[in-house]
Amino acid sequence: MEITDQCVVALTWTLKDTLGETLDVLDEPVDFLVGGNDLLARVEEALQGHSPGARVQLHIEPEDAFGDYDEEKVFLEPRALFPGDLEEGMTIEGHALPQGTNPDAPRDMLFTVTELYPEHVVLDGNHPLAGIAIRLDIKVEEVRAATEEEIGAGTCGTGFFKVQPQAPGNNLLH
Repeated sequence: MEITDQCVVALTWTLKDTLGETLDVLDEPVDFLVGGNDLLARVEEALQGHSPGARVQLHIEPEDAFGDYDEEKVFLEPRALFPGDLEEGMTIEGHALPQGTNPDAPRDMLFTVTELYPEHVVLDGNHPLAGIAIRLDIKVEEVRAATEEEIGAGTCGTGFFKVQPQAPGNNLLH
């Protein structure tokens, strides 16, 4: 079966930056809905018409990946407003920001704690890969028709390309 919109692809890949540093590796196949919300548009375009066993290599600029880095999505907040067990790398949903934080911080954004100081916390609403051109070496492992449930949800539930709340110490992007 060839890849078309509204199908599910099982992919493995290596994701690197333009300097060749490995940012993420999918060793085990993960399902993604093509024509939904699981993959970047450039990835979906490149996969069209391919079959299991195909390899696709992509270079994607920031504007077609995770956007340019936006300094206006970075907020310096008083450390005293946050719990004592706050750690770098933790994520906080905007609607859950403590009372007293900057009212200009969007409440529909997910923030990553990027730095901790005795008096301040740096919250960054940018995707961790914002401003970075990426290289993807993708292998198509399987292709199948999407279920009505997957099409209706617009996803296989993977969420790789979206920032997800995660526990401290988890540096994987998926």
